[in-house]
Amino acid sequence: MPLEIKGQIERVTYFNEENNYTIAKMKVPGRVELITVVGTLFSVTPGEVLKLSGYWETHPRYGEQFKVISCESVLPATVKGIEKYLGSGMIRGIGPVMAKRLVSKFGDGTLTVIEQDIERLHEVEGIGEKRIAMIKKAWEEQKDIRDVMIFLQGQGVSPAYAVKIYKQYGKDSVKIVSENPYKLAMDIFGIGFITADKIAEKIGVPRDSQVRVEAGILYTLHQLSDDGHVYYPYEPLIRKCSEILKVEESTVPYALDSIASENKVVIEEPATRNSQPVIQDVKAVYLTKFHVAELGIASRLKTLFTFPKQLRLLNIDQAIEWVQKDLKITLSVRQIEAVRDSVNTKVMVVTGGPGTGKTTIINAIIRIYGKMGQKVLLTAPTGRAAKRMTETTQYEAKTIHRLLEYSPANGSFKKNEENLLEADLIIIDETSMVDTILMYHFLKAVPPRATLILVGDVDQLPSVGAGNVLKDIIEGGSIPTVRLDEIFRQSRESMIIVNAHRVNNGQMPILNRDEEHRQDFYFFTIEEPEIVLEKILHLCKERIPSQFGYDPVNDIQVITPMHKGVVGVSNLNYELQKELNPGTDELMRGGRVLRMRDKVMQIRNNYDKDVYNGDIGRIARIDREMQELKVDYDGRLVTYEYAELDEIMLAYAISVHKSQGSEYPVVIMPVLTQHYILLQRNLLYTGITRGKKLVILIGTKKALAIAIKNDKPQKRYTLLKDRLINSMQ
Repeated sequence: MPLEIKGQIERVTYFNEENNYTIAKMKVPGRVELITVVGTLFSVTPGEVLKLSGYWETHPRYGEQFKVISCESVLPATVKGIEKYLGSGMIRGIGPVMAKRLVSKFGDGTLTVIEQDIERLHEVEGIGEKRIAMIKKAWEEQKDIRDVMIFLQGQGVSPAYAVKIYKQYGKDSVKIVSENPYKLAMDIFGIGFITADKIAEKIGVPRDSQVRVEAGILYTLHQLSDDGHVYYPYEPLIRKCSEILKVEESTVPYALDSIASENKVVIEEPATRNSQPVIQDVKAVYLTKFHVAELGIASRLKTLFTFPKQLRLLNIDQAIEWVQKDLKITLSVRQIEAVRDSVNTKVMVVTGGPGTGKTTIINAIIRIYGKMGQKVLLTAPTGRAAKRMTETTQYEAKTIHRLLEYSPANGSFKKNEENLLEADLIIIDETSMVDTILMYHFLKAVPPRATLILVGDVDQLPSVGAGNVLKDIIEGGSIPTVRLDEIFRQSRESMIIVNAHRVNNGQMPILNRDEEHRQDFYFFTIEEPEIVLEKILHLCKERIPSQFGYDPVNDIQVITPMHKGVVGVSNLNYELQKELNPGTDELMRGGRVLRMRDKVMQIRNNYDKDVYNGDIGRIARIDREMQELKVDYDGRLVTYEYAELDEIMLAYAISVHKSQGSEYPVVIMPVLTQHYILLQRNLLYTGITRGKKLVILIGTKKALAIAIKNDKPQKRYTLLKDRLINSMQ
């Protein structure tokens, strides 16, 4: 029979947000030393009094522990307990200092005052009307959140999500979750179909119910779009949904037709495309927004391409001669071709690897258009890419989101087909990173009279979002494309650039080391992941800073193909944080520790905060009283509430995909056969090209050879190329 104990939580030593597994130290009356309690608890706070049911067990390593079966929260009764409870940061507006003042004034009646007579807080020094309102709101929310948490705990949901659910639905949370738990997957970042499905199962939603199958199809299509697919073939989709949902295949088509009738998906028959050639001569199933976007890109590119050119330059040769003198450069034959095309055509692509002169072309074209009095706009998909474009051209470049003036209030771009951009020439850099949805919104805002130039490296990894837009536009064959493949003399001195091109051409990089001269490209042969990890830590902390003078956090970026494993993103961040930022001013959220000065990355677009997927900053402040954390992004402070911290992750190490569009002074990248499934030529090439001054690969030649040989990137289902071929005929 379970035992019951009652005590006060002194500290939480571990909490796993995924499953609520908690290890905490508790003060129990009658015991001199703190006891260890372990088990599934909802969000517990130091100072909180708990009534626990469970049993004692002896762990072979950690000794005596109380294994929790069930848990009930009881408000603390002692002055010390109340102070610890309020000072833990659970009530916004009350930190350790304010908690001390409150209990000094009201003693063991403090919680009763907050609950029943909150205006009395005026009697405490430093508390004004504004703070009382904040504390009142937080106290009431905390009670409501606790009710939601208790309900959700019964459904197996993490407390971190309970706060988000409450923020989204307020007091209706329990009602909405009970009626349709699948709504969570659509409405709340971080809660996917799997979590919603567990709740549905607990509250008795049948496995083959139509609401579940419909939600499951949408979930599957969203997952496939995360893998890069703009659509998915009908029959394989039916099979995939059946496997994921563990239902009969026959139940899926009916549910699919139902969500198609509600315009949530589009099922397109092969005949309606009338394309030559057809990639997949089968039915294509799209989430509606992707279908609209793909059709829209093809249609708008055609409109742009066929609209009469406004710029009339009488003597292009004279202009090219002038711009070479103005910039003090000599353009190559291919570069001259690109400049000519920019004057003669409405839409064009410039693609090529590092050191092939893409920036020189952009500068020449900007100068010629500027000389003709034309308005030029420059843009790129990420903040870092836009910043680099500004530095290399001396013209202001904006991110696409800023250029299109995203409005968080109504969730749309202010610049669109009804409010066009003001421009004669628009140049996008790093176009390989632009996905289907963003390209569609961008093209809607481009005035038909404008000239559009798409610049990028088509051999890099495709966009993180769905589609393969730059590749499809090039392969569509109708848009003039200048492919630069000649490495310029000054760039040939860089082994980073030479080896990037060798990899891209299917050749092994040059790995012989000249010990007498400092190089910019190194390869260390190490096979065991544990020793690779040791090498990375040594390079970051000691060797590179002492030998080359680079800052270990700001200048060095570790990038890796994997998320899991010894040299995956998660473990590398854990180990690098320990070595490079071992401070004690920290915040524990779930299983993660965030410290002052930590290097972090935003992992989703947040238009309200004006920070985007891939932006890197440093933690500048942890405010426990206000339950906020501030991150410095290149001099701009962005505030996160505790409930929003799943939007950032440590960024001492990041995935190769997350590094796209950025350059770093130093790149370190493990390349091991354990990464076999991810070893692809475009991944290795993208990794190498992120480094500006120094690139270090650590691993085996066998793994390098596997990656270089694997020139078959994962297929992405997209019909943009076909639509362009059709529309441009």
